[in-house]
Amino acid sequence: MIDFALEGSVAIVTGAGRGLGRAIALALAGQGVRILAVARSAGELESLKAADPERIAVRQCDMLDAAAVTSLPEAAVRQFGRLDIVVNNAGIAPAGDFTEQTDDEWQKVLAVNITAPARLTRAAGHHLLAQGSGKIINIASTSGILGKATLVAYSASKGALLQFTKALAAEWAGRGVQVNAVAPGAFATDAQRAVLDSPELLARRTRKIPARRMGQTGEIGALICYLASRQSDFVTGSVFVIDGGESSKL
Repeated sequence: MIDFALEGSVAIVTGAGRGLGRAIALALAGQGVRILAVARSAGELESLKAADPERIAVRQCDMLDAAAVTSLPEAAVRQFGRLDIVVNNAGIAPAGDFTEQTDDEWQKVLAVNITAPARLTRAAGHHLLAQGSGKIINIASTSGILGKATLVAYSASKGALLQFTKALAAEWAGRGVQVNAVAPGAFATDAQRAVLDSPELLARRTRKIPARRMGQTGEIGALICYLASRQSDFVTGSVFVIDGGESSKL
């Protein structure tokens, strides 16, 4: 991978226990970034830490716990002495008929997918703005751009995350902090296990993707490292789609 000159930087990565979050944490650590990896599962976090115990510290956190989320930037600063990067990756995507979804289910999706990232970013902003530098990277979804049947709450929350990204980028651009989003399409993660385990479903799914395959988790790492680096200092308020061309076709 390219050297993005990230050695010594400090990042918080939420939803880091598995899937894209784990891949992002490992990619950043591979560039010399010290990571506060956040997730709900202690077992997944310990597995991640074992992959790079020098650079990765872990913290269990329920993204529905406002106080716990708000405390993460201070925890990173106590652990590593500074904070430079926040990757808001944690999210939930319960599927189902919209008319059957309860208010509580709707509110939970929005709480995890947009309120928690906003809360964490606000708390981190005090550190980043004071030092005049920093990177916020929000992991959204192509569903937040196009919408997806049976994922109405998820699509709505990810669409909100994209607008949050753009508005905050405009607010903080003159103060040295860049805010960008990445919108992944279909990636081969545990969330897609039912598709991956069925040759018929996998073939049907990949026919919709011009690249004719699902993304591999390692393919997101270089993009995140670029957005976390000083090489992207003039990039803010942007949405980077990584979906094998699926959202670009008619």
